[in-house]
Amino acid sequence: MKLPHDVSPAAFDRAVAGFKAAVGPEWVFTAEEDVALYRDAYSPLWGEPEERVASAAVAPANVEEVQAVVRAANQARMPIYPISTGKNLGYGGSAPALSGSCVVDLKRLDRVLDIDEDNASVLVEPGVSYFDLYREIRAAGAKLWIDCPDPGWGSPIGNALDRGGGYTRAQFRNHFDAHCGMEVVLPSGELLRTGMGAMPGAKTWQQYKPGFGPWIDGLFSQSNFGIVTKMGFWMMPEPEACLIGRIYADRYEDLPALVRILTHLENAGIVNGMPGLGSPLLQRRVPADPQGDNPNGAAPVDQALHDAFYAGDSALIADRVRQTGRACWSALVKFYGPEKLVRLQWQIAKRHFAAIPGARAGKPEIYGFPLTDAQLEKVHKPTFGIPSLSVFNFGIRTPNRPEPLVGHQAFSPVIPRTGEAIIEANRLFARVLKEEGLPVPPFSLPGSVWERTAMLIVIFPVTRDPETNRKYRSAMRRLIAESAKRGWGEYRTPVTYYDAVMETYSFGDHALRRFHETVKDAIDPNGILSPGRYGIWPRRNRTGGGA
Repeated sequence: MKLPHDVSPAAFDRAVAGFKAAVGPEWVFTAEEDVALYRDAYSPLWGEPEERVASAAVAPANVEEVQAVVRAANQARMPIYPISTGKNLGYGGSAPALSGSCVVDLKRLDRVLDIDEDNASVLVEPGVSYFDLYREIRAAGAKLWIDCPDPGWGSPIGNALDRGGGYTRAQFRNHFDAHCGMEVVLPSGELLRTGMGAMPGAKTWQQYKPGFGPWIDGLFSQSNFGIVTKMGFWMMPEPEACLIGRIYADRYEDLPALVRILTHLENAGIVNGMPGLGSPLLQRRVPADPQGDNPNGAAPVDQALHDAFYAGDSALIADRVRQTGRACWSALVKFYGPEKLVRLQWQIAKRHFAAIPGARAGKPEIYGFPLTDAQLEKVHKPTFGIPSLSVFNFGIRTPNRPEPLVGHQAFSPVIPRTGEAIIEANRLFARVLKEEGLPVPPFSLPGSVWERTAMLIVIFPVTRDPETNRKYRSAMRRLIAESAKRGWGEYRTPVTYYDAVMETYSFGDHALRRFHETVKDAIDPNGILSPGRYGIWPRRNRTGGGA
């Protein structure tokens, strides 16, 4: 068993005794085989001394038990690390940022507390998964859609607090922005409700976000300032129809115009679903394209063609376009609403894209609801508010990848939504990986989860070979630093890189980090709640050692 450097075995035993008194002995886990379940299955430090591991876990069943656990942790000065469902694979899973912390597993807080169809909102606890919420909404007969990330086994609360995203309309696919009101157990054990919930008997807790005075909800996102035990979300009313259209452009130099028009259409509200970019020539699908989900895993890589995309060899690319008949670029546009309206929006979008010489439109798909069984078998389900686990197909064994992936870690910088930035970022990633002696990834197109920016995710494999993992960690740290020099910062990162990413947000001699630390020390003087989460360390760890 590993403990934090400043927690003695006697203090650990006192904490465990307090946890057992709070939740019952059967819900406190100290046996090695039980605690091992909280390892990060995708840890890039797997099996190394620096791997983040828990010392114990405790699973409270309600808010009062969460408060009692926090108070017991304070009495023993035992660090605790709350998780919702622990399914944050690729970004840390259920492992704590400070090894030896006790995981507070909130899976037993699993109630959907309210579904309000008229207000298009819900109120949930952290142990509720997207699958749970979807089933509850269906059982209630409410015509509401959830917005979910690709793996639907996670928690809406956990994903929102980590600032995850989905695939439908912009105001819903930014999951933290879609929340309205939360209940939080503070590091002292006190209970706080934000927004209108701060008023006893409030009737508009899930209707009006700010309440009165400073709006503090953001302090509990990507932080260690409290344990969220309830959270409201605005849902998307089920539309009459969804139209999905595709635009194709043949020239390499068309990318900047394609991106510019796509962004304008979304900013103007003409396109209201998540837009996307792909390359039929590279066989790189548009993210969340219902026609593009490939359950067969990795496709063969034409390295010469990818090299041409990195180098901007438009002559070679033009030749391949002529040989294959496939477009160089594609843009995906989605529209949700009344069928007559989405058909009109598609016509307007096509007129805008016609400014690109030679651009052409594919035949659109129009979906009504509910989807048929045949449609459900073919489509990318999160596009239609349906949770799924099909994203894990990308790691399976295939003829082109004979060994399945053990896991992955994600490098996720937010870059300007311009064609020029997309090409520059790809070239940077290729150069760094080549210099690190690692395989150069295929040329990538970004996702457009957030309005006005692009998110170019690079997936690195995680193996069970420490030397290979060390090489990829070195490359990841270089990419973090090199991207920061260009003004590109990660929106989210695996636990291993929290401090490296926070270091890049250094304006004003790290004024942001110092502010975080000031808040942390004020509300959590014992430094017990999630030390190190998102690079926020309490005073006891800043002076006495971190992870």
